[in-house]
Amino acid sequence: MQRRFLWLSLALVVILLLAAHGLWLRWLGQALIHADRPQRAQAVVVLAGDWTGDRVLKGGELVRQGYAPFALVSGPMQMYGRNEAVLAIEHAIRSGYPQDYFVPLYYRAYSTEEEAALLRSELERRGIRDVLVVTSDFHTARAGRILRRALGAAVRVRMIAVADRFFHPDSWWRNRQGRKTLFFEWSKTIATVLGV
Repeated sequence: MQRRFLWLSLALVVILLLAAHGLWLRWLGQALIHADRPQRAQAVVVLAGDWTGDRVLKGGELVRQGYAPFALVSGPMQMYGRNEAVLAIEHAIRSGYPQDYFVPLYYRAYSTEEEAALLRSELERRGIRDVLVVTSDFHTARAGRILRRALGAAVRVRMIAVADRFFHPDSWWRNRQGRKTLFFEWSKTIATVLGV
C-alpha cells in the first residue's frame, strides 16, 4: 500500500512538472539574472569572458551617456598571444568609441572569484568606491554575489546586464547554445554556493 502511494505520488509530481514546464524552465533562466539600472558611478567595470564584444560596447555606451568617466576593461586571458582587454578595447574603438574611454586591466585570473579579488586591489589603489559592472545577463546574479562578497561594503556594486545573443531567459531551452549556457551557469552557481 505504501509503495503504491509512493509511486502514485511520484507520477503525480512528474505529470505536474511536465504540465508546468514552461513556468519552471523560465524560472531557471530568469533566476540567473539580477540586473540594476545604471546610475552615476566612479567607473564602469567590464568583466572578461565575452567573445562577442557586446560587454565592452555596453561599457563604452555607459561612459558616452555620462554614467562614469571611464571603463576599466578586465583582461585576464591571452588569446592568440594578445590580452583580452586589448582585443576588447580595439573592438570598441573600431565600433566608434574613443580610446580614452577605456583603461585595460592586465592580470591572470581563471574564474570570477579570482577576477573579483584582483579587481578589489585595483579599485582600492584608485580610490574607487562606486562601480557599474557590465557582464552578460545570465552572469549578473552570480557575478554580483561574488563581487559584493569580495569588495565588501567599501564598494557599491550595480550589475548592468548585456543581453546574450543565444541565451534568452524565457526560451533558453529552444536552442543548443542557450541550453549549454544555462547548464554551465547553474553548475558554476552551485559550485560557488558549495565553495567548490
